[in-house]
Amino acid sequence: MKLGAFQDRLSGHCGFLFTELPLSERFAAAAKAGFRAVEHPNLFATPAREVAGWLERAGVPLVQTGFPAGDASKGEKGFAALPDKVAYYRSTIAPTLDYVEQLGCRMVHPMAGVRPPGVDHAKLWGTYLENLAFAADAAKARGMTVIVEPIGPGSIGNYVIDDPLVAVDAIRTIGRDNVKLLFDAFHCVCLGHDPAALIRAHAPLIAHVQIADDPGRHEPGTGTIAFDPIFAALDEVGYAGFVGCEYHPQAGTEAGLGWMRTAL
Repeated sequence: MKLGAFQDRLSGHCGFLFTELPLSERFAAAAKAGFRAVEHPNLFATPAREVAGWLERAGVPLVQTGFPAGDASKGEKGFAALPDKVAYYRSTIAPTLDYVEQLGCRMVHPMAGVRPPGVDHAKLWGTYLENLAFAADAAKARGMTVIVEPIGPGSIGNYVIDDPLVAVDAIRTIGRDNVKLLFDAFHCVCLGHDPAALIRAHAPLIAHVQIADDPGRHEPGTGTIAFDPIFAALDEVGYAGFVGCEYHPQAGTEAGLGWMRTAL
């Protein structure tokens, strides 16, 4: 695997990696392992000043996080597209941006949610576009970017924004220049897309990239995804951001880091 310049632009997803450790120790562990940044979708249980201290001591930035997405054990995966959750969703925007701003993070993801039974797709789509625009306008006032991550049925069944092309459509429809795409190569491949081709086609929209191998969503090199064409495409289009490592380690985080230490 040839990472090239991306060798020094890897971000450790600390919701997936270093889970052997308390959250308070994961950022430092990621930095020690060679990650130059970190990300995590849900830090709100800890005061922002405390999380900021973890980041400062680790010496790494938090590149992206999420708005509150609910209780995963109850099947909640965000609220941005859910008509009966509009008031709640909008009530979370300003407090989340306040919190994230204290961490120095500039990208935030509002998860769309799972399609409720009996709700018309057009209603979900319209709600999502309005709520995405609402978050984008609030974020723009703070110089922040709202990112859209499409998540396929192999990871979340009936997720509203379930394909990269659907995400691109949403971004272009609302026309906010601070709404961008979180491009996840794993989801892309699982949906049958060519990730390198999509990168070239939609490069101006991509604000963040994530990787994992398939099957199993494990470390790169453990499955069937060809990563060299992906990194070559990112380099070709001049992608200047981080590459988030959002995978489930096969046998512990440290044991699975060989792929990034041997990649050139």
